[in-house]
Amino acid sequence: MRRPVQLVIVLTVFIDLLGFTVILPSLPFFAADLGATGILYGFTVTAYSVAQFLAAPLLGRLSDLYGRRPVLLLALAGSALSLALSGAATSLGWLIAARALAGAFGGSISVAQAYLADAVPEERRTAAMARLGMAIGTAFVAGPALGAVLAPWGFQASAYAAAALAAANLVAAWLLLPEPPGRRRAPGRTGPPGTGVLLLSGTGFLTMAAFVGMETTLAFLGRDRYGWGPEAIGLAMAAAGLSMAAVQAGPVTLLARRWGDARVAAAGAVVMAACLPVVPAGPAWLCVLAVCVLSAGNGLVTPTVASLLAAAGPPDRRGARLGAGQSASAFARIVGPAGAGVLFDAGVALPYVAGAGLAGLAAVTVLAARNTDALSVGQQESS
Repeated sequence: MRRPVQLVIVLTVFIDLLGFTVILPSLPFFAADLGATGILYGFTVTAYSVAQFLAAPLLGRLSDLYGRRPVLLLALAGSALSLALSGAATSLGWLIAARALAGAFGGSISVAQAYLADAVPEERRTAAMARLGMAIGTAFVAGPALGAVLAPWGFQASAYAAAALAAANLVAAWLLLPEPPGRRRAPGRTGPPGTGVLLLSGTGFLTMAAFVGMETTLAFLGRDRYGWGPEAIGLAMAAAGLSMAAVQAGPVTLLARRWGDARVAAAGAVVMAACLPVVPAGPAWLCVLAVCVLSAGNGLVTPTVASLLAAAGPPDRRGARLGAGQSASAFARIVGPAGAGVLFDAGVALPYVAGAGLAGLAAVTVLAARNTDALSVGQQESS
């Protein structure tokens, strides 16, 4: 695959996620202006993940049947439309529906992963997934910063700017992205996911649930224990995002070449398990350090699990497998914050201890997935 096309697909996902994250700083205030209480705002946020949980496998399957390019373009068009509708919302129900629409078309990540897996040699797959992960992490740092700059002009300004960005992204992708030459058309019917896919999707669910549990409760921990305000919490999360991106910029590829994707993913999960209990246990500097290191551990897990999912069966069903993986992560973003909040109310350290247990279990599931027959067959067929 030519490097310019790799760059285009990575930039496509970066801009897509940048548009999504630009509205995040202003979204709570706009929802409140429309009458949202705490619970209703929770529904507004959760609507995205619920819709993504339901739609990601479908988008992946459609990309197997009809091609990566048309489904990716459909997802980008849906993102632009959902952002424009968010800006035009005049009621809370309208806003929730727009966020659900955004989640339904938020499966562009798994389609982009399948695109790269089709088009790069097996030995470069993890590196391609790592670049994609780095783009996603960078977008989650740059997007809220841009949103903060646009915030004085109101939520509508942020939403319409994001919609314009998404529309420009759609045009660029339409002009510059061909269908990957290595894709094979899927048969009309497929069976249930194999053991390897279930184990790898479970790994993604467990690590994401552990990570979002930390994200959900860190602001309360920082406020109550260290006296942090929004600025300090924002800086801590930005540092975590940069740590994740730094690992995906190169180290994860080098480690995967030496040790293999499954071992690197397991090591990343173990790093997360070791760091999570440290987050609430020490002074402020140790908390920030632990958050950054566990984010780096998560950065080891995400691209290697995606690469393993791409290999866990026939190449013509990659989209469905990667869509299932993204669906599992979306489900973790639905149940993880609520569970972490309940545990935090019962004891400050509990969500971090529970998260460590989830991450430790993820290390077991990914190593178990390595030994499944489906993974071996998929690796042979893709080589």
